[in-house]
Amino acid sequence: MRPFNNRRQWLQMAAGLSLAPMLSARASSAWPNKPIRLIAGQAPGSSNDATARALSDYFSQKLGVPVVVENKPGALGMIAAETVARSEPDGYTLLISLHSQPAQAPAMLKRVPINPDKDLVPIASVGVGPVTAVVNKDFAPKTLKEVIEYAKTKPVNVGNYSIGSGWQMMLTQLAKDTGGQFNVVNYKGTGAMLMDLYAGTIDMGAGSLAGVGGGIDKGAIRPVAIVIGERSSKLPGIPTWADAGFRAPIYQDLAECNMLFAPAGTPAAIVDKVAALVKSSVRESPRMQSVRETLHAEDEPLTGEALRQFIARTWPTYRRLTKEMNISIS
Repeated sequence: MRPFNNRRQWLQMAAGLSLAPMLSARASSAWPNKPIRLIAGQAPGSSNDATARALSDYFSQKLGVPVVVENKPGALGMIAAETVARSEPDGYTLLISLHSQPAQAPAMLKRVPINPDKDLVPIASVGVGPVTAVVNKDFAPKTLKEVIEYAKTKPVNVGNYSIGSGWQMMLTQLAKDTGGQFNVVNYKGTGAMLMDLYAGTIDMGAGSLAGVGGGIDKGAIRPVAIVIGERSSKLPGIPTWADAGFRAPIYQDLAECNMLFAPAGTPAAIVDKVAALVKSSVRESPRMQSVRETLHAEDEPLTGEALRQFIARTWPTYRRLTKEMNISIS
């Protein structure tokens, strides 16, 4: 770095530094004055997509500008995440992702295009309700116990909505704990997985009630267990892992949610404003309330310090288990 040769250069630098916070504040106060892109890491037919579209509708109403959802599934959510991380940190490009995907990427990918811990700023999380294991209506086993017994004699083909998901890790542990055979088939979201599950190409799958609820209601698939979350009045009699006798941390601690991010460097005022909108959406937005009712989600969105503590607790757990189980994208 070249030394400053005169007093004028020092004054110019000082003036520039003193103006930076004011320019940032001015940009934040003017936000938004053009359309906002909300990049979704999952395909349509998922809780991620449904939540994204409910938020875009509410944000548009409150902010007075169009908020457009763009689905960019694939590469463990990193296609969407990289799009956002490489964009200008001005609040006009945001990410909504399953939080397990940026948690997993550093442990699963040989080359991670971004650093999720440094290149993205977490804004808020929205719960996905109970994640439910379901089987094809014509699959012989009717309960989780029967599925496990069947898997001891024949392989069960199981759909996975996202590589490295908590569901995938639970299946890996379940095979170790029971001696069952579970052939995992990976998909880019719940929607694609459900098509194969309805057709009987696979025997079993899992997803939020936004994805699997319609199939359950129509009788095309049957619920056998709640694999993430608590018992639900919408699924009477369906056990959790703990109910079925599986109480190891892997069955209990791998929570899932949809998380909203901005590029690193986005002004705090914009991050705080978006976070406040997410929190108010669960009370004021009929569309968000409808999505949450479909998901049977009852938890409040996490923001600020509560969100940071959640990430600090869960992301290291995901990464540790991923490495221990040698789960990777081939």
